[in-house]
Amino acid sequence: MPDDLDGIWKALSDHTRRQILDFLRDGPRTTTEVVAQFTNLSRFGVMKHLDVLREAGLVITHNDGRRRLNSLNPIPIRQIYERWVSGYMDLWAGQLTGIKKMLEDRSSQP
Repeated sequence: MPDDLDGIWKALSDHTRRQILDFLRDGPRTTTEVVAQFTNLSRFGVMKHLDVLREAGLVITHNDGRRRLNSLNPIPIRQIYERWVSGYMDLWAGQLTGIKKMLEDRSSQP
């Protein structure tokens, strides 16, 4: 049974796509601005990366007149966080609280 987050993981697995997301974190950018940011890639290469990010739902694109604006969609990243990180936070918080209590108990003993 395929994982519903597989497309997101696939999109995030590529360094260039993560760089594109980092670039979009500061706000919407035109496709031309994204292409200009990655001088080591062709326009076609950047567009393929943007397509993968769009298909994964990590980038939302809308037209503004003749310009195409690309925006970061943080919701899929939040879904990954909630599924894979937040559950472990509770575990470690409990463990650290236990260690803190144990150390405080030791330091209060004569």
